[in-house]
Amino acid sequence: MRTAGQQGQQGKRGKRGRRGQRERLGKALVIAGSVAALAVVPTAAGATPGGGVSATVVAEGTSVGKLKVKAPKGRADVTFRTITIAPGGSTGWHTHSGQLIVVVESGTLTRTLDDCSAEVSPAGTSFIEPSGQKHRHIGRNLGTEPVVLWVTYLLPQGSELSEDADAVECGPGK
Repeated sequence: MRTAGQQGQQGKRGKRGRRGQRERLGKALVIAGSVAALAVVPTAAGATPGGGVSATVVAEGTSVGKLKVKAPKGRADVTFRTITIAPGGSTGWHTHSGQLIVVVESGTLTRTLDDCSAEVSPAGTSFIEPSGQKHRHIGRNLGTEPVVLWVTYLLPQGSELSEDADAVECGPGK
């Protein structure tokens, strides 16, 4: 026969045991519900398979910092172009009426900017070329191998790819 103290202990254990069972049952229901929800969510495996498509990466480059791309106001002409500059060659001083996204596939491009500063972009890099008269520049190949650029032009509809500009005097006093 149990004493009153033993019966009290048994009652406490029974309550704790039932509470533990309820907690375990609650956890099991949450897990089962989560698994059921995942079964209903569409997955990539359920996507329509593609066919007859091929793709080739022609050039890729990493920017030095954040790229801030601005689309022209209104309709835009988007042009993709490769440009090759022979050793010793240059683009001549010019501007663009919209931004360009440039990837240097091979060689090293050296650009002299309107303020006479120079930016050197080796193979595997990318940059944004800004638009407008304040951003005239010249691109040069000062190396021994051809510079190959992949350029995306984002220009106002009907614009020329580039416009000739006067040279900047970048002498020792500048």
